[in-house]
Amino acid sequence: MINTEVKVFLKYLEQERNFSEHTIAAYENDLQDFLIFLQKECLTISIFEYRDARNYLVHMYNRGLKRTTVSRHISSLRSFYKYLYQDSEKVNPFNQLVHPKQEKYLPKFFYEEEMAQLFEAIDTSKPLYTRDKVILELLYATGIRAAELTNLKLTDLDQQMMMLKVRGKGNKERIVPYGAFAQSAIEDYLVLRETRKIDHDYLLINNRNAPLTERGVRYVLDQIVKRASGPSEIHPHKLRHTFATHLLNNGADLRTVQDLLGHVNLSTTGKYTHVTKEHLRKSYLNAHPRA
Repeated sequence: MINTEVKVFLKYLEQERNFSEHTIAAYENDLQDFLIFLQKECLTISIFEYRDARNYLVHMYNRGLKRTTVSRHISSLRSFYKYLYQDSEKVNPFNQLVHPKQEKYLPKFFYEEEMAQLFEAIDTSKPLYTRDKVILELLYATGIRAAELTNLKLTDLDQQMMMLKVRGKGNKERIVPYGAFAQSAIEDYLVLRETRKIDHDYLLINNRNAPLTERGVRYVLDQIVKRASGPSEIHPHKLRHTFATHLLNNGADLRTVQDLLGHVNLSTTGKYTHVTKEHLRKSYLNAHPRA
């Protein structure tokens, strides 16, 4: 049901904006829902107006969608029409539509002992276990996104300085350091990689020696968590949350974490300033004279 305009927009997100597979899939789902609504209401993309946008907002709430989901839909459609009307006099019908207030939440993260359990759960009997270790080490050591991880090439590694060149959203590049544990995992994996017949320079490979995809990363993490005794769920962004939380809990300043994560706005990084109960208790005991 995806029409030409939507296909072109999704291709733009992939090629020009360097959006991840996961993000593009979310946009596609939002736009598919929108096209179904247009068909039911006998509307088209080009004649859709602000009043129709308000009706669509009511339609989404009547479906029982959460405020966060509704907010994402609006954001997706606003971006779509912005792209569609960039060389036109037409007004974006979603420009004046107010975003619903989102529920406040604390990002989920792993405690340090849970991270230790995940590393212990890596299946060392697998031929590519060194790759699995690199995946977990780099996601935790650098906080990079799954798409940024799978886009890494051998030339993006500076093993002497222990730095990565990362291409983030909008093809923006940043330099991210990593530590000795990640370096050791990379060295072991590269020894294995050199024994394979590989015709590309992407760092991570799958079982067929092709570049590893985001879906492949998620599968590897799912397999690790199934073997772990503690954590029950895992995804790349939870490791990103963990990276930021552990840095801030151990004294890193917010601006540094912002740069490492590749956030444009400091307010985006600010959601990670929650602290663990253990860290809160430790700080209290160290600082209060009658603790």
